Amino acid sequence: MSSLSAIAATAIVLILAYLIGSTSFAVLVSKSMGLRDPRSFGSGNPGATNVLRSGNKTAAILTLLGDTAKGWAAVVLAAWAAGAGLAPEAAVPWAGLAAFLGHLYPVFLRFKGGKGVATALGVLLALQPWLAVATMATWGIVLYVTRYVSLASIAAAVFAPCYYILGGKVAWRMDAMTTVVIAALAVLLIVRHKANILRLLAGKENRLGRKK
Repeated sequence: MSSLSAIAATAIVLILAYLIGSTSFAVLVSKSMGLRDPRSFGSGNPGATNVLRSGNKTAAILTLLGDTAKGWAAVVLAAWAAGAGLAPEAAVPWAGLAAFLGHLYPVFLRFKGGKGVATALGVLLALQPWLAVATMATWGIVLYVTRYVSLASIAAAVFAPCYYILGGKVAWRMDAMTTVVIAALAVLLIVRHKANILRLLAGKENRLGRKK
């Protein structure tokens, strides 16, 4: 594959990954189940946590699964293209970042998307399953202890790059580009939780299961 062909193929893969990530399951699921648009209540965030505030757990679970699946699908698509010789191997981790950016800034929702926790999990699941398991376990432990979804998400984001680097030394082959992508996911996810961080510091963040 020539350099020009590789660039074109990578661009196509990244665009497709971004469009996959731009698909908002929070909006689609809510609309299909006759629920209010998640952007119109609560935090206004089109994600599973806000859909849960509608009181419909099934809708929240479907949103969570959909947002996770699209992160996974974008990476798998890029891996298939690379395996078929249609795109360079380097496009694989970047496709995950493109899908994540699609969720954060979806073209279908005027670039106003969610925080990306589930989509990031899907990306990690496709890149390195055991990394996803360790990261999800961290999220679950912090949530169980503190009852803060935001704090659990931030903690998971902080530890994910550390787990990847540590695991790369003992369990799997560490890739420099994948390391950069995972670090970028973590930074972006933390930035998207800026308002939550301020509320945590002020003691005003809502705990899971507690009514406002």
